[in-house]
Amino acid sequence: MKKSFIVAFIMCSHLIGKAQTNEELALKDIYKSALTNAKCYPWLDHLSNKIGSRLSGSTGAEKAVLYTKLQLETLGLDKVYLQEVMVPKWVRGEKEIAYLLVGKQKITFPICALGGSVATPKKGVQGGIIEVQSLEELNNLGIDKVKGKIVFFNRPMNPEFVETFKAYGSCVDQRSSGAREAGKMGALGVIVRSMNLRLDDLPHTGATNYGDITSEQRIPAAAISTNGAELLSKMLKEKSNSSFFFKQSCETFDDVLSYNVIGEIKGSEHPERIMVVGGHLDSWDLGDGSHDDGAGCVQSMEVLNIFKSIGYKPKNTLRVVLFMNEENGVRGGKEYELQSSKNNENHIFALESDSGGFSPRGFSVEADEANFNRISSWATLFEPYLIHKFVKGHSGVDIGPLKSKHIVKVGLQPDSQRYFDYHHAANDTFDAVNKRELELGAAAMASLIYLVDQNGFVK
Repeated sequence: MKKSFIVAFIMCSHLIGKAQTNEELALKDIYKSALTNAKCYPWLDHLSNKIGSRLSGSTGAEKAVLYTKLQLETLGLDKVYLQEVMVPKWVRGEKEIAYLLVGKQKITFPICALGGSVATPKKGVQGGIIEVQSLEELNNLGIDKVKGKIVFFNRPMNPEFVETFKAYGSCVDQRSSGAREAGKMGALGVIVRSMNLRLDDLPHTGATNYGDITSEQRIPAAAISTNGAELLSKMLKEKSNSSFFFKQSCETFDDVLSYNVIGEIKGSEHPERIMVVGGHLDSWDLGDGSHDDGAGCVQSMEVLNIFKSIGYKPKNTLRVVLFMNEENGVRGGKEYELQSSKNNENHIFALESDSGGFSPRGFSVEADEANFNRISSWATLFEPYLIHKFVKGHSGVDIGPLKSKHIVKVGLQPDSQRYFDYHHAANDTFDAVNKRELELGAAAMASLIYLVDQNGFVK
């Protein structure tokens, strides 16, 4: 009998030790809802396959605003509304053409105009082409060697960086600033190697920025595929006096009216404190923007759907914001902050998803040491869900402008190894997104927001 009592005591103690906390149970409910009752994947299906690309100022962007507003209204939120914002309208025009003339031979290359670029003359632009690896190398050449030439920026993303966004950051300046710097030196145009770690035939677009240079100095800029860049570089080494031709008919129109889409659940205890979760509704025009950033939008919407599904009423006001115009102006993020400041709103937390719909790995946090430690202390709660990364770092472009006094900003960090295979390219389509990975990202986001809502931050 004594032996039986000891065994029973040990078993009871073991069960007590294994009892789950309220937080563990809540996260379990969140993940169950996301993996069995989510709406984010069919939402993304409609955005991608029924609407398609959503470049600011386009018909697709307009349709996406109406669709996401309607879907938020079906969730029974306390408030759903549109926030006006003026956005740029840039149109690509006809398919771009490019080729290298080597004697009588014409070698074609896949290119696409960079967002915001000016057009070439109607008959295209043709001239000698010089290859450089950096803006510094361009400047070192001097005006005499650059004027009247087409500049080919061919610095690849550095494959040594495991963090692919670091690899992207190490070379994106040639895309964003190459046309401006070459234009000031009298170049005819620029061709920029696509921001992609993979060798393929897809040119990747993205914004170029002319800054305050004169209209006469603004030269056409296009991206070339990574395979194209490799071949062009090889050909130039063999035939340095070759002539390059490209043609594009893109055009910038006057700004047009668009909207941020906003929905919220009013806080049960502190309605004046606002937590934001969001992504950007606009996309580039080559694919349908499923990873960038349809995924982030539907994941953010799913956070509210999860809380509704499990019957959780947040203490603080929870607001989803689908920002317009992240890709070529960040007008939506800036307008949201402007209106928030006018209304004296108090944002305590903002979470953005804009790194693709891949498996979530963790979060990057913009906060002081005390609040970073507060978030990091929840790491063990995320271990069963394979979330392990809690680092200080950039949160997101659209939540960047928010300036509330005590705000903590966080970015969802998915596995990024394949992200730049699709980023800004024609293959950023619905078939590239895995349903379960998308849902896991939404669950991770909802879990972090739940913990913030329950525990708050250090002021």
